[in-house]
Amino acid sequence: MEQSTAMIVCFLLCAVVAVSPAAGQTFDVCGSCHVNATCEDKLDNSGKVCNCKYGFVGNGRTFCQDKDECQIGTIKICGPHTQCHNTHGSYYCTCVSGYSPSNKMVFFIPNDGTHCQDVDECRITGLCGEGGWCKNLDGSFECRCQLGYKVHNGAEPFNPHQDEASCRVVDCGSPLVSVDNSVLLSVTGTTYASVAQFTCEEGFIWASGNKTSVCGADGQWRGPTMVCEEIRCGAPPSVPHSVRLWAGIPTVGSQVVYQCKSGYHSVGGGNISVCSASGEWDEATLLCQEVDCREPVIKPHSRILWDGMSHIGSVVSYQCDEGYHTRSLKNYSVCGENGLWEDIDLWCEEISCGPPLILPHTNLLWDHTSRPGSVVLYECMEGFYQESGPNISVCSLSGEWGEISGRCQAKCGPVPFLANSEVVWRNRSVVIHRCVDGYHSWRGSNVSVCGTSGFWNKATLNCTEMKPPINHLHVLSEKCLHWRAEKYEEDTETYKVIYTGTRDYQRSFHDRRQQFVRSKTEQLSVCLNLLPVTNYTIYITALSTRFTATITTNTSLPVPPVPVVYYREFETPEPTLSLHRSANTLDLISVYQVFVLPVEEIMVFDCSSHGHPQDSSRKNKLSSKYITAQILVSHVGTEMNFTVGDGLLYEGFYNAPLENGKNYYIVLRAVSQWKTALKGSCVLWAKIRGTSYVLKVSSLCAAAAVGLVALVIMGGYNCFWYGQHTEEPLRFFKKT
Repeated sequence: MEQSTAMIVCFLLCAVVAVSPAAGQTFDVCGSCHVNATCEDKLDNSGKVCNCKYGFVGNGRTFCQDKDECQIGTIKICGPHTQCHNTHGSYYCTCVSGYSPSNKMVFFIPNDGTHCQDVDECRITGLCGEGGWCKNLDGSFECRCQLGYKVHNGAEPFNPHQDEASCRVVDCGSPLVSVDNSVLLSVTGTTYASVAQFTCEEGFIWASGNKTSVCGADGQWRGPTMVCEEIRCGAPPSVPHSVRLWAGIPTVGSQVVYQCKSGYHSVGGGNISVCSASGEWDEATLLCQEVDCREPVIKPHSRILWDGMSHIGSVVSYQCDEGYHTRSLKNYSVCGENGLWEDIDLWCEEISCGPPLILPHTNLLWDHTSRPGSVVLYECMEGFYQESGPNISVCSLSGEWGEISGRCQAKCGPVPFLANSEVVWRNRSVVIHRCVDGYHSWRGSNVSVCGTSGFWNKATLNCTEMKPPINHLHVLSEKCLHWRAEKYEEDTETYKVIYTGTRDYQRSFHDRRQQFVRSKTEQLSVCLNLLPVTNYTIYITALSTRFTATITTNTSLPVPPVPVVYYREFETPEPTLSLHRSANTLDLISVYQVFVLPVEEIMVFDCSSHGHPQDSSRKNKLSSKYITAQILVSHVGTEMNFTVGDGLLYEGFYNAPLENGKNYYIVLRAVSQWKTALKGSCVLWAKIRGTSYVLKVSSLCAAAAVGLVALVIMGGYNCFWYGQHTEEPLRFFKKT
């Protein structure tokens, strides 16, 4: 304010100085005033002066610019809760939101005391929406939910112009039955203050507590607090001469069934009582009257055995007169619960034994009467005799003739004769035979029976000389069993063959196996898979007679299998050769021997030749063929690599270096040895080229193709063929 005043004073002084007229001249001050200025008398009445109009600042003559009154401060110039708006040469004021001018005008200049006063927004009906109530604030307002409503999509308090919140009516949902043994009776609704009415379910009665539930402002039902007690009828009443059939439950709907006691029967009325909702048993109208069957029924040809009692359970028995017998399943009647004697199908029939039994080869002596005491005499016809026992039959009171144990047997004469047999036991009609010592029977009956015709039914026993079931047992080719079977040709016999093997040189070895053979033939042959170099004991049992035959045999040392190698040709004096051996092999190889054979025009090698170790003093004087190495099979795994000519000793054999410039064949021999027996098999392993040498094809192997080299090896295999390509497996031919 002080700066603005100083500027105005400066402008005025400067203007006076600038426009001061020259001496002797008259100056028109008012004519020089600015368009936004007025010409006024000076305060000391010394003349006129130009002053800028209200709202402008300047010297009044050369310039009057707009004054921004709002820069002084809105509150200072307009007052509280206002906004100041500058205009050209003036300004005006407005109230902020939530306030209104006291002069009821939109714009005002507070020179007349106009000010901004608070607006009561809550005068507007429904400002907060359904269920909301409005609270006026200084310059604003807020909304909250009335009782029975709760805020939705926001929190209290809220402003509907600024927030998305609103009030929604409280809904408790369907009321739940929370009290045991109660049911919902009625409900006025599900919103706030709604009332649900409950009652006890059937069989229960209200004892205490509130029967209603009210929907609360929090959306939860309150109540009921009622207590429902079960209706109980107590013990059921008694009915004379009856028993109660009851589960012991006195609740509503329970039933009691009444039944008349033993000796009484129902003559009317209801026999069921039900526990009602009133807590009392319905009355049973059953009437029980004592049972009386009165006089029993009379049956013809019988008499009654009775004690004169006719109540329920009383018994009357009937007994047929002498000479009669009952023809019923039972002869007594019982007084029933219906007051009547039990009806029985009883009648008494005169006893008669009927005609007597006719026995073979007998004559009857009889007076043809069949009543009790009648007698029949049995006599044997001519040619038959009476066995021990009575021959008289009497008609008994049971209506049956007495049993005759004696029978008439034919007279068959002397006992029949069977070859090579003897009689073990006999009587007049039966003879039992058996074979004498040294004989036996395969088939046939050993009983002879005297027939009714007077002839013996002779036994069919056939006694033959006894021989072992297994005969002439022997072994062929070390493995095959042969024997003769003693039996009927049409019979099939089953033989059990068990064989066990041991080895003298291998204490831990034990071979035990078995097999079964079924055959009808008399000559049998079975070949077994016996292991080599083994001592076997063989047991053969015929199962039908349990006869066992035993035989022993020893298996010999076989020729070992040919080693698996690949033939190769080398031009180095120290070639390395390979041998493959199965990890699970069962062969009896003891050692491997490596032979060195100098190549000549025709080479014939005997696989059974022995060779000899090379003395270290003869390293430079080698024989024509020799063993350069011997390797124990225990030192060989699944693969073996051996270098020819490395100058080392192998089990006493010197692996001498090969001479330069010479050609050699290398032969590998597998040797099996047991005690004094020794067998071997050979294979051509490699060829070492030292100089150019042309070989002639052996005439013994003339069938080979051109370009193949032949080496004749004697001792089991005589022609070994190999190709010129390295890594090709060796091919060989068995000697015929």
